[in-house]
Parts: sequence; C-alpha cells; structure tokens
Amino acid sequence: MQKIGIVVCGNSGIDYIDHEYDIPVIRSILLMRDEEYTDFVDISAEDFYKRLNADDKLIASTSQASTGEMLEVYEAMKAKGYEEILMISISQKLSGTYENAMLAAKMMDDYKVTVFNSLTLSYPQAKMALDAAKMAKEGKSLEEIIEHIEYIRDNHSIWFAVDTLKYLVANGRLSGASGFVGGLLKLKPLLQVTKDGKVESIEKIRTTQKAANRVIEKFLEATEGLDVEPFIIHSHAPDRVELARKAVMDVRPEIKEIKAYPLTPVVGAHAGPNIVAMGYIINR
Repeated sequence: MQKIGIVVCGNSGIDYIDHEYDIPVIRSILLMRDEEYTDFVDISAEDFYKRLNADDKLIASTSQASTGEMLEVYEAMKAKGYEEILMISISQKLSGTYENAMLAAKMMDDYKVTVFNSLTLSYPQAKMALDAAKMAKEGKSLEEIIEHIEYIRDNHSIWFAVDTLKYLVANGRLSGASGFVGGLLKLKPLLQVTKDGKVESIEKIRTTQKAANRVIEKFLEATEGLDVEPFIIHSHAPDRVELARKAVMDVRPEIKEIKAYPLTPVVGAHAGPNIVAMGYIINR
C-alpha cells in the first residue's frame, strides 16, 4: 500500500475549514499598493474585504506560488515518508498554478507527483482535497482517489453575481464577455464556473437584488429532485449569506444545513467584496 500525500493550493479556501489531515497548502501572493501578502498567512478574508469596501479604488492583483516554492512542498512531503503525491490545483483556466505545479513535479525525477486540474476553485476544490486525504488515510489507491475527485469535478456547479465586474475585468478572469464588457460594467450579470473551468457571464441583470435572486433561482432549478450537498461561498457578506440560506431552505425544507465558506483573498481579488455564490455537489 502506497502512502499517498495530498497537497492543495490556497485558492481552495481550505485554510478556513477545520480538519484533521496533513494537507500542505501552496499559497499565492496578494499584491496591494506595492505591498505583498501571503494569502491567509498575512491577511485574512475578512480583513481583505473590509479594505476593499473602505476603498473602492483599491484593485489587488495576485501572483501564484513559484515552481521553486512548490518543489519545496513536494520535497517536504517526500521527507515525511509519503511515497507519492497528489496535488489538487485550481482550474488551469483561472491561474498559472497548474503549470507551475506540473513543472515542479517534473523536477522530482523518479518520485511520482500527480497534478490534478480540478476545473474549479474554492469549496469544491477543498472538498476534493479533504476527501482525497480521507481516502488516502483509509488506504485507497491513487486510481480510486482520482476516480472520486473526478466525480466531484464533473458533478458540481457554482453561480454568483458581483456588485461590479471591474475586479474580474481588471484581472482578466472573465471569459465570454468580449464585445460588451463596457456595458457589463454597469450591469450585475449572473456568472458561472463552467464545466471546462472558466468564469463566464451567462445572463445580463440590471440590479444587485435581481442578480442575487437569480443565483438562488438557478440553484433551485438545477437541484430539483437531486440529492446534493449545498454550499455558499462569500466575500464577507454575512447578511447576504443568511438571506440566501433562508431563501433556499424556505423552498426546500428537506435541506437542513447549508454551510458557508469564505472566498480567500487571492480569489476574491478577482471578484470583489459582497459576493454570495451558491453551489452544490451531487451526492453519490
């Protein structure tokens, strides 16, 4: 039985989830006004979104961990006695993290590092890492673990709306918006993490409230008759989180719990404050 180590990038937001597993986190850097902050270590989600709300001219950028930093994480896992590593990356379409992780893996010579493109980010990516760590602890093979996280990858959805698209546009993270970006900046479009790992605008909406309602409607439409694990992802918007949670549970009383997870700063830098995303993973 191979001792498999699990690694994940900080875009997963796993830092905000209590767990018992040894899962090293490869963290990106947040850049604000010529200052560098290591995600989660130097700045929390709550602090970051308070800064954005206090200064609407503040645009943060990000830088993924270097190949050398990733190599150090892999070497440390090898030194701990792990015989191979599974690194679960944010979608390749949303960050250069995947490419750097692959380059670092090739530097490990005859030591096996598998880099998995999650095609997503935030909670579904964290869920993959947590389930993978649990399965590894139970002695499951790499093939069994990958089959399971492929299921999560292929059976989840996330929708969200933003108060402004300026952060997504400024950081080049919005796809499918060519030709009407200028108009979109005045709208509150419905956005989705697509099956191929991009963020796309799928509907144009004119007010924040209508956009927030549409996120809930899409969730309810998509989950009709399904057994799902629902979740909320937010950029420090506690009031909106509670409104979304209540709106769903009023319609679906069979849903007893909807957990909410912070959007870590290096992801929130591209989306902005006051976001509430709704999503689900179909239970097996």
